[in-house]
Amino acid sequence: MKIFNTLSRTKEEFKPLQDGQVSMYVCGPTVYNFIHIGNARPMIVFDTVRRYFEYKGYKVNYVSNFTDVDDKIIKAANEEGVESSVISERFIRECLTDMKGMNIMPATKNPKATEEIDGMIEMVQTLIDKGHAYVAKDGTVYFRVKSDPNYGKLSHKNMDDLESAFTERTLKVSGEDQKEDPNDFVLWKPKKEGEPFWVSPWCEGRPGWHIECSVMSKKYLGTTIDIHAGGEDLVFPHHENEIAQSECANGEPFAKYWMHNAFLNIDGTKMSKSLGNFRTVREISEHYDLQVLRLFMLSAQYRSPLNFSADMMESAKTSLERIRTASENQRTVMENGAEGAMTEEETKNAALLKDYIAKFESAMDDDFNTADAVSAVFELVRFSNSTVKADSTKEYAKTVFDVMEKLCGVLGIITETKKEMLDSDIEAMIQARQDARKAKNFAEADRIRNELLEKGIILEDTREGVKWKRA
Repeated sequence: MKIFNTLSRTKEEFKPLQDGQVSMYVCGPTVYNFIHIGNARPMIVFDTVRRYFEYKGYKVNYVSNFTDVDDKIIKAANEEGVESSVISERFIRECLTDMKGMNIMPATKNPKATEEIDGMIEMVQTLIDKGHAYVAKDGTVYFRVKSDPNYGKLSHKNMDDLESAFTERTLKVSGEDQKEDPNDFVLWKPKKEGEPFWVSPWCEGRPGWHIECSVMSKKYLGTTIDIHAGGEDLVFPHHENEIAQSECANGEPFAKYWMHNAFLNIDGTKMSKSLGNFRTVREISEHYDLQVLRLFMLSAQYRSPLNFSADMMESAKTSLERIRTASENQRTVMENGAEGAMTEEETKNAALLKDYIAKFESAMDDDFNTADAVSAVFELVRFSNSTVKADSTKEYAKTVFDVMEKLCGVLGIITETKKEMLDSDIEAMIQARQDARKAKNFAEADRIRNELLEKGIILEDTREGVKWKRA
């Protein structure tokens, strides 16, 4: 199995730190709003990577965080007049709902930044003690970039290139003129009026963005991990800074392999709110089964740019229907087909299934090339459609079914068609939600709404009451 390692810029043979085990850390979203389809790509990609490792027999420790303290969260909280935690907890719940819709496996651990502050303070102090960080007059703690001779090894930038890039991509903080060097980055910063804060040896404040992932990765996976992953926009400065602070604090390599998915564009243009082409996963779910979004995301190799468009989604919808139609035919023959052992022809056909498995595995072994893996699945779909007939044996239908289920399972594709709810059942669940809200049981109300959403029912609370529609 080969992985393209951003660190070396080459495909490398995967060799785990511990036989039979894989430790993976994937940078998760900042939870101030619904996740967008740009967030969805790494979620789907690296969930698929995890699934393939498990398919190959590895035990995977998969950690993906929630950044639940951030300028954007604070801004949203101030606009609503609530605590920051109200915003972050709300959108963690919404994120988990969308992830379930995309069939993302639950992480081994989803740590929250606010629950790991003590570890962050400890690592910052270690960096200060080792001379890799310093405290400014206002209590801001900066990482001393020039103290790390290897800084820039992931992004392959030299120190002369860094100042302009860093200035362009990093949020300004008060007291930035206190830096020893323009490239130094924040490990801890003082509170501002109305912001959440924690007590530290340097000031009342909160952690910088980069230190969070270093601490959570170390706590839940160890000092050195197999794979650190995320979108390519995180290579610099986020992942570069993670490496610097982790390796300087711990004195050991941080991650053996670095994986980054390419950008997602909308109709050939970079997604941005200012351009009006910003798409959330929740909005997509109002028009498509999120399995369509998942299949679309896997239609390209993860390091290739991907263009989101209505035509591409319609194509993915048609493709998903082809898979599900083949699966439904297999299920029907498994139930109603001929009893007894496979015929001689069926036995020969069953032996050919190994070729589709080999094509699938070859694609996935080559840096998780899901585009070719999906193609192998569709070759299997065509084979199934031509060989699984109404008079086929149940045994043969099940043999083909089991292989297709296994391969689709690696891709996270659910082959069973959702059955539509009756209107009366929907109305009953809406009434139960209303009753829960009147009883101030908001957790139950949220659960019912999310269950309806998973079944393709969109609720809208209006002054005239609750309106609903099918996605």
